Amino acid sequence: MKKLLDHIHSPSDLRVLNQEDLPQLAKELREFIVDIVATKEGHLGASLGVIELTIALHYVFQTPLDLLVWDVGHQAYGHKILTGRKEIFDTNRQLHGISGFPKRDESDYDTFGVGHSSTSISAALGMAIASQLKGEDRHHVAIIGDASIASGMAFEGLNHAGVTDANLLVILNDNAIGIDPSVGALKQYLTNVKKGTEKQDNIFEALNFNYSGPIDGHDLDALISELNRMKTVKGPKFLHVITTKGKGLKQAEENQVTYHAPGKFDSITGELIKKSASSLTKFQDVFGVTIVELAEQNPKIVGITPAMPTGSSLKFMMDLMPDRAFDVGIAEQHAVTLSAGMATQGMVVFCNIYSTFLQRAYDQVIHDVALQNLPVVFCLDRAGLVGEDGATHHGVFDLAYLRCIPNLIICAPRDEIELRNIMYTAQLGLEHPIAIRYPRGYGVIANWKLPFKKLEIGKGEMLKQGTKIAILSVGFMAENAKEAILKVDPKYEIAHYDMRFIKPLDEPLLHSIFKSFKYLITMEDGTITGGFGTAILEFAAQHYYHIPIKTVGVPDNFIEHGSVSQLQVLAQMDATYIVKCIEYALLVIESN
Repeated sequence: MKKLLDHIHSPSDLRVLNQEDLPQLAKELREFIVDIVATKEGHLGASLGVIELTIALHYVFQTPLDLLVWDVGHQAYGHKILTGRKEIFDTNRQLHGISGFPKRDESDYDTFGVGHSSTSISAALGMAIASQLKGEDRHHVAIIGDASIASGMAFEGLNHAGVTDANLLVILNDNAIGIDPSVGALKQYLTNVKKGTEKQDNIFEALNFNYSGPIDGHDLDALISELNRMKTVKGPKFLHVITTKGKGLKQAEENQVTYHAPGKFDSITGELIKKSASSLTKFQDVFGVTIVELAEQNPKIVGITPAMPTGSSLKFMMDLMPDRAFDVGIAEQHAVTLSAGMATQGMVVFCNIYSTFLQRAYDQVIHDVALQNLPVVFCLDRAGLVGEDGATHHGVFDLAYLRCIPNLIICAPRDEIELRNIMYTAQLGLEHPIAIRYPRGYGVIANWKLPFKKLEIGKGEMLKQGTKIAILSVGFMAENAKEAILKVDPKYEIAHYDMRFIKPLDEPLLHSIFKSFKYLITMEDGTITGGFGTAILEFAAQHYYHIPIKTVGVPDNFIEHGSVSQLQVLAQMDATYIVKCIEYALLVIESN
């Protein structure tokens, strides 16, 4: 027996259905998502929570003429399936498959690329104003959820939209949770609104929005009726919708943090499929354990994260020391300047932000931290290629965009022990701010919880002696270098140095290296342009060294989604490619 979903290839197919059939379509759409994500992995809870809203939007609005902007993007699985990507949805987040987030070059229905949060209101407002200027009669809808409304940029968009007559509808998907539970005064306000206990003027009406709600986001009839009514309302309007993240899968409703992106699970029972136990530890957990150890010894230590307590493992400290660890919500700019404020008062601040999200607070890093030379400790999780989340989440630009900032120390520990030791060193008291970057996923050392050792800032280390050719690596790329060296005939004696610090560089060690070798290969899991390899080239130019230098890292283009190992091959950063670089270096040396 064919299902309703089998007949839906575009929203035009959806709009010919009878309204009373839509609950059955919602059930089928949920099951479709659950079945695929159970085996292929991906984000789950957010999309399950907006199934009815997704159907209602495409049923009421004439998409793609009317423009939908999803925020955050991992809500949009149902949207993708209803807009012509059902047959290829099983390629979601896989190499050369469809993206896990809306992407403009993937579909006309994906009106704006959204991987980071809180951009929808500004983008949809821009579209609405442009439509006005062109004399077009279109609707523009921003669907903002998963705690994104609390971000500063969302308020900036609301503030501007409220003084326009743009045909803009903002839909707040209020599920009281992002990846972790929402925080802050706005959350409490919205909770009071839902309970009917909020006595103050409605904040959105105060911003000149025509406010409606809250309504049940799982009641298709109510959604369709209200969306149709709001189509007739002129100017900026705001619809407050209450949903349950993970709706329709019992475990996802009850454990919303875990089922945000649960990995593989049984599609029938919802139970997680246990992975084989690893003797290794994720870098985020090394950070989480270490900051607790250090904070127990140093009462000045505080931890700050913008909405990623579980992902960063600052949750360990928040559970044990709730008065010294802070989740500030999706507010990277605030997190950085809050850290700076605490640092002025002598606190030792560990500000943990995913590398890709620190980009959103670049001015604050420069103006509020580095310019004032405040010793904030930035711990940049998910540095380098992060895998299936793709171009919006790869942390590959940090070395380049941080290296040009005066006063800032930059360190890329190669393993768990180095991460612990640089964290220990940082809390002893530095004269400058420091950025410590480390990758997503597991480390390489089973027994990493060793006594702390102070590191000398700006000092690298020789890992392997050699002649003629030297590999200079930073961070976790040391593992690829080691693997490549093992594949080369030992008679060639390839040297390997862990430079560790991108800024300041270990200049005495570099002088020794340039005088001792005939060919250098630099390795980093960041963009080649402006990164560590560029720093080595600059050093060579400044000191009139003329030996060949091959820079290996992320090329000057945006890298798609796929497993980290696949992407390293794609970007020519894997061990096999390094072997080819070594073989070419040997030919160059022999020819000279």
